[in-house]
Amino acid sequence: MSDNILGIGSRVDHPAYGEGAIIRLHKMAYDVCFMTYGIKQVGKNYDKWEIIEEIEPDVEISFTDAEKSLAKILKNWLGISEPIELGDRWNDGKLVLQPADSSLQSKEMPIETFFHKIVMVRDRLRVMEQRINSSKLTDEEKVNLQQYITRIYGSLTSFNVLFKYKENHFKGSK
Repeated sequence: MSDNILGIGSRVDHPAYGEGAIIRLHKMAYDVCFMTYGIKQVGKNYDKWEIIEEIEPDVEISFTDAEKSLAKILKNWLGISEPIELGDRWNDGKLVLQPADSSLQSKEMPIETFFHKIVMVRDRLRVMEQRINSSKLTDEEKVNLQQYITRIYGSLTSFNVLFKYKENHFKGSK
């Protein structure tokens, strides 16, 4: 590491803790939030990590600025997305699963509940993709897993009818 001080939001790759982001500055150390290990304190003179993205430190950092930086980091790393809207025609609708055997009870749930579960599956797949891409797997292993995830997305395209906006649709391999 150079003599430069890293600012809040700087991204690093630590040999033991993996990828992380600086969330707080101290006189002699950084508080770094690591994906797997949580918040750890690392000395400012530590030189064994790789700097992925360097952000210049502000002389004064307001709580609002720190909040914005942390929100950006969490959004990028954890796959947190903007709220996804259900298509208007499905509002207040219900999903009914009716067995062929009339002696069995049907299952009903609000479409909004079902839609929320589908969006959660998509968001978790995105997080899995990010973790695969940042893992220590070989390139071949990463490609194989990525192709598998793409096929999963393809299997979920049947649910695209529920989304209000086309840019939120599942997309498989073409």
